[in-house]
Amino acid sequence: MPVYSMTGYANASSLEPEKPGETAAQAGIQPGSQPGIQRGIEAAAREPARKASAQPPDPAADRPPPQGTDKSASPASGKTPAASAITVEARSVNGRFLDLSLRLPDELRGLEPALRELFTSQFKRGKIELRVATSRESDNSLPQPSTDQLNKLAYLQSSIQGWLPQAAPLSINEAMQWCRNSAAAEKLDAPLMQAARQCANGLLQARAREGARLVDMLLARVATLRELCAQAGPLLPQVLQRQQSRFMERWNEALATVQAAASVPAQALHERALGEAASYAIRIDVAEELTRLASHLDEIERLLNKGGELGKRLEFLIQELQREANTLGSKSAALELTNISVEMKVAIEQMREQVQNIE
Repeated sequence: MPVYSMTGYANASSLEPEKPGETAAQAGIQPGSQPGIQRGIEAAAREPARKASAQPPDPAADRPPPQGTDKSASPASGKTPAASAITVEARSVNGRFLDLSLRLPDELRGLEPALRELFTSQFKRGKIELRVATSRESDNSLPQPSTDQLNKLAYLQSSIQGWLPQAAPLSINEAMQWCRNSAAAEKLDAPLMQAARQCANGLLQARAREGARLVDMLLARVATLRELCAQAGPLLPQVLQRQQSRFMERWNEALATVQAAASVPAQALHERALGEAASYAIRIDVAEELTRLASHLDEIERLLNKGGELGKRLEFLIQELQREANTLGSKSAALELTNISVEMKVAIEQMREQVQNIE
């Protein structure tokens, strides 16, 4: 099972062609001769009579005739229908828990639960930022209004101008913008989820590659720590013997200074000196710390080879390594052991920084 890092980046895109809706040309309606607009002019002419009678306008009178009734229009232009391009981008950094942040367009907010379920099923830790962007592509990046949209706009405009003759008519830009925004967002569900799945798989692969590099780095530091433990092991008997001899010399010097040999038997003094030297040797003995260090290193290596979700376990083991290295340094009675302890702390700190990036 691979080891996953919590850092990575991936993106994916999907291009969904729109359903070829019926444009004004395909419906046989020429620009400037749309029946809805003509109805709006007629409604404006009837406005004085309406105000006099104080009756609301009759929607049926202003409703445009059925689509496609004008047979004198030119045929369809044959342009390629517009397409909706969806881009999904995911960035991931380390974190104690899973923190998923989504930035979606307003028309795709309804898909947030599905996207959260998709990413939470594949990732357990890390701060993930998911961005979704949509764009429409056509010959001139302009929408292709359908007949239904144009008829609805013409009817609404004629109704409003019937009540408010001073109201300005819609501009081309306003009409095009309305047609663009009125497109249904549901048709983007399938391409968005497909792009999101591709992005999630890409992010998973990127985190796996980064995790493999972290494993190699951690195994190299484990080998370094094993080498340091092997260097410290042979030094222990020499250090203990040297410290015991030094203690006996100071003991004899202290007895000579206070002249205790005249009142205390020499055998009793010697036995007491040996007991104190043994007690001091126990306090500076670091064999137990070296044994625990080797045990923790074995467990770390086993977890790295096993893979899976092991970030929190490794963090705990790194804390234990740090504790043993600190104890080794505090008990050190020789410069050699002190240097080894410092080298251990450097390697352990490097491991701690990298373990925080493992899921």
